[in-house]
Amino acid sequence: MVGRQRRRESLVFAALIPTLIALSAAGDTFVPGDRLEDGGSLVSSDGSFKLGFFTPGKSNFRYLGIWYNQISVQTVVWVANRDSPLPNRTGILSISINGSLSLSDTKGVAYWSTPPTRVAGPVAKLLDDANFVVAGAGEGEYAWQSFDHPTDTLLPGMKLWVDRRTGLTKNLTSWKSDDDLGTGDYTSFLDSRGDPQIILVQGSKQVWRSGPWVGGRFSGIPEMRSYGIFNFSFVSNADVAYYQFSTRNKSVLSRLAVQPKGLIERLVWIQGVGEWNVFWSGPRDRCDAFGYCGIFGVCDANESPMCRCLQGFEPKSPENWSLRDGKDGCRRRTALDCQNGTDGFLLLANAKLPDTSGVMVNEMATEECREACLRNCSCTAYAMKEMMNGGRSSCILWSGVLADLRVYDDGGQDLFVRLARADIGTTGEKYLQLGWNSSSRVFRAGGSDHL
Repeated sequence: MVGRQRRRESLVFAALIPTLIALSAAGDTFVPGDRLEDGGSLVSSDGSFKLGFFTPGKSNFRYLGIWYNQISVQTVVWVANRDSPLPNRTGILSISINGSLSLSDTKGVAYWSTPPTRVAGPVAKLLDDANFVVAGAGEGEYAWQSFDHPTDTLLPGMKLWVDRRTGLTKNLTSWKSDDDLGTGDYTSFLDSRGDPQIILVQGSKQVWRSGPWVGGRFSGIPEMRSYGIFNFSFVSNADVAYYQFSTRNKSVLSRLAVQPKGLIERLVWIQGVGEWNVFWSGPRDRCDAFGYCGIFGVCDANESPMCRCLQGFEPKSPENWSLRDGKDGCRRRTALDCQNGTDGFLLLANAKLPDTSGVMVNEMATEECREACLRNCSCTAYAMKEMMNGGRSSCILWSGVLADLRVYDDGGQDLFVRLARADIGTTGEKYLQLGWNSSSRVFRAGGSDHL
């Protein structure tokens, strides 16, 4: 009797062996009952990405992550247990019958997990775009996906996203270092206040912003207009706001990453050289540092000193300004005269639009926008942004201070700064536009075109 029982158990075990091998060989998928141990991996069906265990740089710890599978430099794009690394090669990834992923060691100590789901017959799969998903058998929607939990990297198809109803965000946060993949000091996210813009912070300190989306690009990244190998998408409505990109040629590998040194970098893989090329990075100079020239100050990287006050403004701290410290910013020389309608506007061309976290945005034409600003005594500036694909133009209205303002040689936006009539002179300005009671009076001023 005992012998028959042992033979039966042996037959069952023998029958399981080819099943386990087949599951392992399937490559991109595993189900409840499977175990992905250190040394094993999942590979997306097209071979582009691999999920497995790895040790970065000079670290002694093990992480579960996803990396490019077909290039010579291991480049990790997502990490599951970034703040709970394994001390050795005992990691095991499994999925329960309720769809919860779990990373533990051979002693059962948990290092990372995902919430349970309500799907029937859960399946975990590594997709061709590097998204690691959990879905029910035969279901199209994902109960959980790694794209909803990014680490430091944005890939084509991923979204830098904010739910404007709940405030939930999908952020990118740097590693601590190339050897320590724990949560680092720098985080980039989409700030949905006012007119949305991408922000980079170090802890609670803002260090850079992209400026608002102005139809095909961000105001603070004018060179995006020449990025012919990419498609950029930006959506903003009452419910959500998000930014994403794709490459026009799928053979081009590109990623956006927040680096431990405090830079956001767009990188492109150069196959012939076998390395990543920095296609763009920010902050790129001192003028990109948030608020470098203070409120109502303008930064020009081509000038020395780089900071100056807007026409009609003067340094708050002349002594600091003379020492080339412009952080205190500028103050208005002459108070606005809203009640009598004598205020006008100074055009600042090729500008990175000021911080838009507190602005009002409405669809309207240029004349409507200008008059709306003049009717509002707290309005200090306005700008227009053209929408793509036949969309109506939008008007941005600033109230209060203008912060983090810079100019470019080319490619910026037109910003109209409100001034008292006494401060609208005839030198230094490129264009002058007088009050809304004389709306047709737009003329070219004498003097230099330099702003």
